[in-house]
Amino acid sequence: MNNHYFDHASTTPMHPEAVRTMVELMQGPGGNGSSVHAYGRAAKSRISRARDSISAAIGCKPGELMFTSGGTESNNAALIGAATAQRKKGRSHIVTSAAEHHAVLHTCEWLRDEENFELTILPVDEFGSVDPNQVADALRPDTALVSIMHGNNEVGTLQRIGDIGEAVQAIGAVFHVDAVQTLGLIRYELSRMPVDLMSFSAHKIGGPQGVGALYIAAGTPFEPLIHGGSQERKRRAGTENVAGIAGFAAALDICVNEREKKQPYLDKLRKKWVELLQAGIGSELIVINGHPDPAFQLPHIVNISFLGLQTESMLMNLDMAGIAAASGSACTSGSLEKSHVLKAMNLPPERLDSAVRFSFGLGNTLEELEDAARAVVAIADRIRNKG
Repeated sequence: MNNHYFDHASTTPMHPEAVRTMVELMQGPGGNGSSVHAYGRAAKSRISRARDSISAAIGCKPGELMFTSGGTESNNAALIGAATAQRKKGRSHIVTSAAEHHAVLHTCEWLRDEENFELTILPVDEFGSVDPNQVADALRPDTALVSIMHGNNEVGTLQRIGDIGEAVQAIGAVFHVDAVQTLGLIRYELSRMPVDLMSFSAHKIGGPQGVGALYIAAGTPFEPLIHGGSQERKRRAGTENVAGIAGFAAALDICVNEREKKQPYLDKLRKKWVELLQAGIGSELIVINGHPDPAFQLPHIVNISFLGLQTESMLMNLDMAGIAAASGSACTSGSLEKSHVLKAMNLPPERLDSAVRFSFGLGNTLEELEDAARAVVAIADRIRNKG
C-alpha cells in the first residue's frame, strides 16, 4: 500500500535544508541569546540573521518582526496586545469574520466575554469571502481592531485585505491579518500594505513546529502578552528558540526562491486532483467548496464534498488506505464537530456533511495523484454500494 500525505495545510514535512540548519545548531555549543559571553553573542547573531532574512522576505524592517511559538500565539498576541492598547484610547470594539481560524475567533470571543469588548462577527458568502463594504459599514469611531485572515485554511479562499485594510486604517483602527496559510505563496511587501499586524507559522512552509512570527508595524498600539525578560524588544519575554528560528528562516528562504515555480505546480496538482476524482466518481457527485476564481484561491488547498457520503466515513477509509486528508482545521479535526467555516458559508447539509479537505506540498507528484485517486474512487464506490 502506498502512503499519500495530502494534509499540508495542517502541517508540512520539514525541508531537508531546514533540518540541516537546525541539527547543526543543536549539535553545536549551546547559547542563550541574552547572555553576554561568546556563546550568547553567537546565539544572538543567529537570531538576528534569521530576523534579517525573514523581514527581507516579507518586506518589513527587522525590528518590526517578533518571534513566537507559532500562529496561535501570534494571533493571540496580536489581538489581545492591540485591543488592550487601543482600549486605553477609548476604543473597545472588535470586528472579525465567521470564517476565521479558531485561534482568532476564540480569542475575540474571550475578549468579549472576559474583557468586555464589543464584538461584531461578519458573515461570509457561499465562497467564504468577506465583503470589504460590510467591513467598512461595521466600523465605528470606537473600533479598536479588525482581524481578517488572508487565505482560509479550510477552503483556500483569499480575502481582499488591501481594500479592507485601507478602510480600517482610515478610522484609526488596527488591522490584523492571519497569514499562516499564505506565507511562502503570496509575495508580501508589508511596508507598502495597509496592515498593522500579520501572523506567520514556520511549520506551514517546511519549517519546524513550535516557531512563528508576528509582524508589528512601527507605531502600532501593542502591549505584551507574555511578561518576564526583555527579549524581542520587550514585546515577548522568554529565551528564544535559536534552532527553530534558524530553521524557520531557512525554510522561508527556500519558499521565496522557489515561489515562481512552486505556485503554478501546486495549482496544477490541485486541478489534476479535481479532474481525476470527477472522472472516476462522476462530476455530478463532486462539488468544490471555495472561490471559483483562481485569483481568490490558494493553489494548494481544495475542499471537496462527496455528495451522498459522510465526511467521517470517508476520512476513516482514506486513513486505512494510507491517504492523509482532513475535515477542516487541524486544531479541531480530532472532533466530530462540523466545520464552522462551511457552516458560515451556509452550505446545504449534503455538502456540509460530506466535505473533505486535501492540501498539497513538498513531495507530492502528478503520478502520485493518479494512484491515490484510484483508491479514493474505490472507497467512494464501496461506501456508496454499502449504503
